[in-house]
Amino acid sequence: MTDRRVDIAIAGGGLAGGLIALALRRARPELSVALIERGDAMGGNHRWSWFASDLPDGGEGLLAPFRKTSWQGYDVRFPTHERTLAAHYRSLSSEDFDAALRRELAQDTLLPGREIANLDARGITLADGSRVDARAVIDCRGFLPHDSLRGGWQVFMGRHLRTDAPHGLERPVIMDAAVDQLSSGGAGGGAGGGAGGGAYRFVYVLPLGVDELFVEDTYYDDSPVLDRRALSSRIDAYCRENGWQGEILGGETGILPVITGGSIAGYQQAHGTPGVAKAGAAGLMVHPLTSYTLPHAVETALLIADNADLPGDQLAALLDAQARRVWKRTGFYRLLGQMLFGAARPAHRYRVFERFYRLPEPLIERFYAARSTFADRLRILSGRPPVPVTRAIGALLSSRDPLTAPQQQKDPSP
Repeated sequence: MTDRRVDIAIAGGGLAGGLIALALRRARPELSVALIERGDAMGGNHRWSWFASDLPDGGEGLLAPFRKTSWQGYDVRFPTHERTLAAHYRSLSSEDFDAALRRELAQDTLLPGREIANLDARGITLADGSRVDARAVIDCRGFLPHDSLRGGWQVFMGRHLRTDAPHGLERPVIMDAAVDQLSSGGAGGGAGGGAGGGAYRFVYVLPLGVDELFVEDTYYDDSPVLDRRALSSRIDAYCRENGWQGEILGGETGILPVITGGSIAGYQQAHGTPGVAKAGAAGLMVHPLTSYTLPHAVETALLIADNADLPGDQLAALLDAQARRVWKRTGFYRLLGQMLFGAARPAHRYRVFERFYRLPEPLIERFYAARSTFADRLRILSGRPPVPVTRAIGALLSSRDPLTAPQQQKDPSP
């Protein structure tokens, strides 16, 4: 690749970077954009899901080019409570994400299979020594753990399955916490070792077709260690219990931060590059408790498209300010995360969500959209608490461990 110059260079072709490139193409097609991704496909190997009510104004239009799976209604299951809710739910695979970007963007925008060696306010240097100069540079290469942040982790493995017979599931099961919980030395867990020993566990199921399922085993844990063998075994058992068997089409794993506190200023100082804008999880634009990223990625992409003429340093300042606004408006969810990890014993953490899912549905939708009202917050915190008051107070006064780098056990199991 020879050197080139563009208006805006984007490092990282995942969800945040791809949506920014698409928003710029739709709003400002005359601008030249380079979207640089180390992998061969945009979006990596992921599945993103969201509620229709999560999106900001203009979000549906931005996502219109993508092929999505949609449902009206979803289920939740707990040991003493089950419920069907009416909200519209959406899901997007990385394969469909990549296909739409290749179709919608200018031919010379996408630069897959390119390793980034370095970036600065004036452009991006690739590993082969070539250079993409730009008026503005946006770094979207993902969350970087740092001891300026505190919290826990959401660890998961998902499996895409084609069943031998129709599975019979009509709508998603967003949270099946009626499964065995993971308490150290207790049933269903296997203590320690990254298997989720001492964690809140649930299973997430999407019916992608009459004979197609996405089944994900997820747990909220203190440790950022992913044990592939343990997760795969639990998915096997869950599918057997439901009578599902068939061909494995693919899968994914992940370790996401559940941020309960810390300093965004410290994070920005540690990971910032002068004059370079940060977006997506790299800029902490996430829901701190659910780890949902798509609504924030849409919001950021639209913001950048509206300010596409800014010089690079001003665009960087704009996104730093946006990250601080997101941090401020999501403080309530960090508090809830602190209580979840610090006040509830691992085997009983499901009670926090079980009680939450007894609340009015509009409140639940606003919660996922990170737009809880003051009355919502009072309602969530009032009434009979699912954790002892003394432990809740202790959790708020304590400090979680730093969010240091996750680890994945090198296990050949699928």
